[in-house]
Amino acid sequence: MRLTGAQALIKSLEMQQVETIFGLPGGAILPVYDPLLDSSIRHILVRHEQGAGHAAEGYAHVTGRPGVAMVTSGPGATNIVTPLMDAMMDSIPLVVVSGQVATGSIGTDAFQETAITSITMGITKHNWLVTDAADIPRVVAEAFHVATTGRPGPVLIDVPKDISNATMDWYWPSADDLDLPGFHPVTEGDPALVRRAAELILGAQRPVIYAGGGILKARAAQALRALAERTGIPVVTTLMARGAFPDSHPLNLGMPGMHGNYTAVTAMQQADLLLALGSRFDDRVTGRISAFAPGAKVVHVDIDPAELGKVRRPDVAIAGDCRVVIEELLTALDQLGLDGEGVAAPSSPAAQRPDSAPWIAQVRQWQQEHPLRYRQEEGGPLKPQFVVEALRDMTPDDTIVAAGVGQHQMWASQYWRFDHPYTWVNSGGAGTMGFAVPAAIGAKVGRPGSMVWAIDGDGCFQMTAQELVTATAERIPVKIAILNNAYLGMVRQWQELFYEERYSEVYLSPDLPDYVKWAEAMGCVGMRVETPEDVAPAIDKANAIDDRPVVIDFRTDAFEKVYPMVPAGASNDDIIEGPAEGEGGR
Repeated sequence: MRLTGAQALIKSLEMQQVETIFGLPGGAILPVYDPLLDSSIRHILVRHEQGAGHAAEGYAHVTGRPGVAMVTSGPGATNIVTPLMDAMMDSIPLVVVSGQVATGSIGTDAFQETAITSITMGITKHNWLVTDAADIPRVVAEAFHVATTGRPGPVLIDVPKDISNATMDWYWPSADDLDLPGFHPVTEGDPALVRRAAELILGAQRPVIYAGGGILKARAAQALRALAERTGIPVVTTLMARGAFPDSHPLNLGMPGMHGNYTAVTAMQQADLLLALGSRFDDRVTGRISAFAPGAKVVHVDIDPAELGKVRRPDVAIAGDCRVVIEELLTALDQLGLDGEGVAAPSSPAAQRPDSAPWIAQVRQWQQEHPLRYRQEEGGPLKPQFVVEALRDMTPDDTIVAAGVGQHQMWASQYWRFDHPYTWVNSGGAGTMGFAVPAAIGAKVGRPGSMVWAIDGDGCFQMTAQELVTATAERIPVKIAILNNAYLGMVRQWQELFYEERYSEVYLSPDLPDYVKWAEAMGCVGMRVETPEDVAPAIDKANAIDDRPVVIDFRTDAFEKVYPMVPAGASNDDIIEGPAEGEGGR
């Protein structure tokens, strides 16, 4: 069967069971948009290519399947560079198809030419410039394989216009046809290292499981829970791992790091063993690395061998898939005498395990003495934490929450209760402002039966709000809560605390733009809330609307700050809890 390169590309995407593409056409990619009309694939026309990338990321976050975006050459391709970088930092499987000028024009500074494979070399797992239409099926198969195996991540396929128009004989490659020398992800852990890790677990007095986003990428939430419950080890879940272990579970200590809670941060500092699973010792978690968990031995499990020892030298380093390795750990613990109920067999190594009761008692004391706190005063300004708690309490417990980046992101992670995996969608490593709105759209497309709320800041919202036009046109009923404090809030917080209140270029104005009118102009329902008593009725109204997007402009206290906080470059022991005793709480 003879097909054009464009037809072969679309058919190849169909062979990969692609259901949705987020994209925006242009000259170089135009040939590919023609066979798309005859395809089963749904195309969602975004209003900016960055929106296509973030929507594809949101889709991938909640489904586990690769998100797919398609853009044209030149500025179309460079506009999706930020989502590629975001996906690379957060290990999100993303496949981007970009158009390119004809092969004969490459290198001539042709109209809308850019060397996108060179630009994205450092922010993709791999990229391809297709120079023969016959290569398209193989390249697509390779791209999806690379994006989804090992440590997931973004890939890019650059297709020149003449290659799209050329013809080829259709085929679909077998696994043996893929040309990926050196790409052999290891999934199983080394048995000797796994046993050594199990022995360290049984010998620890103050162990902590440091669960990262790799738990979710590995579909290892159930295995993690089994490990925690068998061993009785408390768990911290990083910003990228929220939902990987239920917040309601008695062993969950919450989020660690710069804006983590006191118990999670302090437990890691005082631990004698850190079992790091799918986590990468990010600087936002460790604080000053030389002062991080100084008395802890480290077992580090990661699918990416490059992460092992990159920041903190582990005592046991296991390259492998988190789910597989956790299951191997459970087997090793069983062999050492710790059964599925956490009961040690007499005379076994597990029977010599230290008593964990004092450690658990200490953790419980920290939780009681150092809770998250704020005060919503009657008649006082609307607190953003109050809004997040109201949203949390008035929505189903499996609601998907997307966030932008900044103070609102931290409040969302702190005050929401995540009891289900794949319900938290955010930009962690890259910290990309503008992520929330398009990511929420992608999440709703991926799981249309779930309620999806985006918690956004006024600064973030202004960056990508135009994608609500996409949501309206495509009938994607997402709901957006803007925590509008009229500032670039996190920057303002740092300027207040560390720059002697010299507020340089952070004021945004609460009224410019008018968010209600803007929402209505984009076909959404728009509301404004200024007082605590109006919060619940507005959320209730928004929850009842399911035929269009909803935007609520919550006018929140401009002076509220995110606490706890570990100052940049400080030790986690220097955590600042916030207002003095008696000023917090509700």
